[in-house]
Amino acid sequence: MRASHAGADSTHTQRPRGASSTLGITAAAALAPIVWGTTYLVTSELLPPDRPMTASVLRAVPAGLLLLLIAPGIPGHGWRLKTAALGVLNIGLFFPMLFVAAYRLPGGAAAVVGSAQPLIIIAMSTAFGWGRTRPVQVGWALVAVVGVALTTMSSTVRLDAIGLAAAAIGTASMATGVVLTKRWGVPPNTNPLNSTAWQLLVGGMVILPLIPIVDDGPWAIDAEAVLGYAWLAVIGGAMAYALWFRGARTLPSANVSLLGILSPLTAAVLGWIVLGQNMTGLQCAGFGIALFASTAGQFVPRDSR
Repeated sequence: MRASHAGADSTHTQRPRGASSTLGITAAAALAPIVWGTTYLVTSELLPPDRPMTASVLRAVPAGLLLLLIAPGIPGHGWRLKTAALGVLNIGLFFPMLFVAAYRLPGGAAAVVGSAQPLIIIAMSTAFGWGRTRPVQVGWALVAVVGVALTTMSSTVRLDAIGLAAAAIGTASMATGVVLTKRWGVPPNTNPLNSTAWQLLVGGMVILPLIPIVDDGPWAIDAEAVLGYAWLAVIGGAMAYALWFRGARTLPSANVSLLGILSPLTAAVLGWIVLGQNMTGLQCAGFGIALFASTAGQFVPRDSR
């Protein structure tokens, strides 16, 4: 019981004290999904094909070790199970599903599934009585899904059942992790980066045994692959997750999840700029709608945790 109270106090002390603090934390957290929006580009252009579990491990473990060097320590007895659970949900299950979807689906199809995360978070928080969400925020979440669908729609979409299932499982896993991260906070007198480090390490260890079972592509490491893995580990892993979990512990869960919409939007922009993919007027309109919904959702008066 003492650990539970400590966690509640820890979460409470991390809440921003003013509008400027909230804006800064929101802006920092928004960088995470923007960085994650590069995952599909990096996976398709730089990484060896058909090695999703290898990519997952090399994204998680080096990032966890780096953060552990910055914030050393072991979670207390009352927090080890919680940290392990978050590591599985946020990393150990989410990463494999993310890369399976990235390899098997067009980025747009996976993005539409992932954009439903705010609705899942709102539903979970309401069902468990962990917070009330204003109807207007539910509305913005629905508008964001429509915007992402319009942005990523294509006349040549190829749907793969395994890829769709992976995208759905990954979305639900990350949504659950966001809700519990907000609910549990971090142990008292503990650097939040330490919790992030252990989540990445636990998640990576969960994924490691899957490499020989799932991966069947050639193991070819060249300069492009090294660059891709380094980007995913240092920027997409250590930096992005540190910022994301800080926001998840401090901001309302619905607000944080709406920031996730920035990931598919970033992927769409990179596809247009880097890969030369065309964007129609309807897709551009969808981009604007999704971006507006994600931003507007941050300014809904707080009526929930």
